[in-house]
Amino acid sequence: MTRPFEGIRIVDATHVLAGPFAAYQLGLLGAEVIKVEHPGDPDQSRGNGPDWDLNRAGMGTQYLVQNANKRCITLDLKQEAAREVFRTLVAGADVLVENFRPGAFEALGLGYEALSALNPRLIYCSISAFGQQGPRGQQTAYDHVIQATSGMMACTGTKEVAPLKLGAPAIDYATGTMGAFALSAALFQRERTGRGQRVDLAMLDVALVMMATHMTSTSITGRAPRPKGNDHEFATNSCYAAQDGLVMLGASNLRQQKRLWDALGRPDMAKTTNEARVAADAEERATLAGIMATRTAQDWEDWLQARHVPAARVRDIAEALADPHVATRRVMHRFAGAEGVDAPFAVPLAPFSFAHGGPSADAAPRPLGADTDAVLAELGYDDAAREALRATRAI
Repeated sequence: MTRPFEGIRIVDATHVLAGPFAAYQLGLLGAEVIKVEHPGDPDQSRGNGPDWDLNRAGMGTQYLVQNANKRCITLDLKQEAAREVFRTLVAGADVLVENFRPGAFEALGLGYEALSALNPRLIYCSISAFGQQGPRGQQTAYDHVIQATSGMMACTGTKEVAPLKLGAPAIDYATGTMGAFALSAALFQRERTGRGQRVDLAMLDVALVMMATHMTSTSITGRAPRPKGNDHEFATNSCYAAQDGLVMLGASNLRQQKRLWDALGRPDMAKTTNEARVAADAEERATLAGIMATRTAQDWEDWLQARHVPAARVRDIAEALADPHVATRRVMHRFAGAEGVDAPFAVPLAPFSFAHGGPSADAAPRPLGADTDAVLAELGYDDAAREALRATRAI
């Protein structure tokens, strides 16, 4: 069986993380994705990552993450000749994804109204920091700036160290994932209506949805959540120091907390209501702190999991990736190398699998403009036409 989006063409005029990740998700599921970059000012992620040789080669690790399965072309959209190429490309496409400042594509004559008139079936997705309208519409931001704006930083950290930025660009990748969901929904809708769609996706909105429980509780109480560090509302659902590290307990509901206390030989500490758990919070935390300090974190993980109590030793990402279980899930795909990348490297696949026709990474990320000539030739630009575009640096 073919993958879900085979036969779908996506024009990916995005940069950095969120936008490229949205197109990447559909590319893993079979869509043809054509990445469009400026020849002299490409996607900045090409120069970002811990390996400076890769950065200088324009193949930085932040670029590698979400650009497999894409063909790469260059167009200077400030030139009319390049915009005409872009229009020709979009005329035969199913989806356009862009994440430039709101109004930038409209100013170039490449806005939704203009391109949907050219291709009424086009799904036009704009990803931005704050959305296409509103008081903040013209403002720009990155993941960490949205964390500050949304209230996410303020509820992260401890009483002593807060606000605190998340350790990973979670909003970027959540926005990319939500973008893929929106595009999938729009493509499905088009199958029924025959009409294209305008998608307006904002990182701030995604950040708020990521804090849905906080958002709803604050709307009722008027109080913002306080940072709790590694602790949860319940003592049995929090983090403790073991002999050699930290162990996170996940005895969340009443059945699990009873199972935990029984396993620890303290059935007298089990409660029958959540109110009683909160009322006894200090006593429960002191008791658990003393018990958890008597074994190693791995010992606790093994022992408690065997008794059906959620628990885990706190690991770093290198340890997590080395876990044999991860290899069974196919969440990563390993390339032996790529043009401009001499060493093996891994990229993420989708965090789900299908029984058939599921996500796969078929082609390694491509250097800047590697497919420009091939794609333009497919659009009808012969050698002379391409050389004329190249002479003016339109490509």
